[in-house]
Amino acid sequence: MDDLVAAGSIKTKEVEAAFRAVPRHLFAPEVSLQDAYADDIVRTKQDQHGITVSSVSAPWLQATMLEQAGISPGMRVLEVGSGGYNAALIAELVGPTGAVTTMDIDADVTERAHHCLAAAGYDQVHVVLADAEHGVPEHAPYDRIIVTAGAWDIPPAWTDQLAPDGRIVVPLRMRGLSRTVALTPRDGVLVSLDHQMAGFVPVRGDGAHPERLVQLHDADVGLRFDEQAPELDAAALRAALLAPRVEAWSGVRFGGMEPFDGLLLWLASSLDDYGLLSRARSPTARELVDPVSPIGTPTAVEADSFAYLTLRKVEDGDDTYEFGAYAHGPDAARLAGLVVTQVQAWNRTHRDASPATISVWPATTPAEALPPGRVIAKRHRIVVLSWS
Repeated sequence: MDDLVAAGSIKTKEVEAAFRAVPRHLFAPEVSLQDAYADDIVRTKQDQHGITVSSVSAPWLQATMLEQAGISPGMRVLEVGSGGYNAALIAELVGPTGAVTTMDIDADVTERAHHCLAAAGYDQVHVVLADAEHGVPEHAPYDRIIVTAGAWDIPPAWTDQLAPDGRIVVPLRMRGLSRTVALTPRDGVLVSLDHQMAGFVPVRGDGAHPERLVQLHDADVGLRFDEQAPELDAAALRAALLAPRVEAWSGVRFGGMEPFDGLLLWLASSLDDYGLLSRARSPTARELVDPVSPIGTPTAVEADSFAYLTLRKVEDGDDTYEFGAYAHGPDAARLAGLVVTQVQAWNRTHRDASPATISVWPATTPAEALPPGRVIAKRHRIVVLSWS
């Protein structure tokens, strides 16, 4: 707990008190006491392929989202994605005059949450088995809606069931990148108050939206596309990966502990033909590609060529690195230059400036009414990434 306060994940006395009050180990009976209180997720259910479909989130991330939510005593709160522990934290924050509803599409998950909440003394929490796409209208309106599963879109039910001055905190996927975003209504539009880097298991049910995966080398290396993908020649891209790479360097440096999630979001908003390069944590994959993140690195992609963000250690610096690009294919040099140019643009104008504003508009909004920025069309909404 003290570590979460020192790291800045917990900022307020109210959230700190909630964390100290709720016995986390009662919501993680599958693991040891040490693992239950570690600053890491506790996996509670996997599918037939061994992929995690439900978990108790890491404490730092739960604290971050609760701070984003700004929950006060007496509020009505809906939690989408139920593990039990987070609902108990919310119950502490709303107090005896508030109300908490936690929902999940999986009967195993809701049954487990109900049992754990009762064991910990939080049986006042409403546990509902339902698809998140439709919310829980019988307990609405909600002052806060906190989504603890990765959402590709924001369904109408969430805003319909939100109080006029309410707030939605949601891990929103935008061009493959996930950010936990605190959104508040403003003249029919949801506008971000804050956003932080985060990752969650994806929403299931009617709101699910699978990514398109183009495998470049068996299961070792792939390109992921979240929305509309460019026209690709998969065979040519696979051949390009095995050809010698081109590299370009930006001259932009950063310290080893300095976050650069703003750069990743900038590349997602500034590159037109765009995907995420992912690699397995295997020796073969490491020999083939060296992205800044194996989970997903912004990549400029065209039919038969691609270039992705990378970094190298600066020899004359202590824990200092330089951003650059590795590229493959006939158009490698141009695409590497494009990525490096955008890194330099971010360094000049956005590195020390305000973060991007994320606004969420109805899908029927005409193009001329949208603000300047990267427009991301979804099923129910249009998301716009705008930079000052």
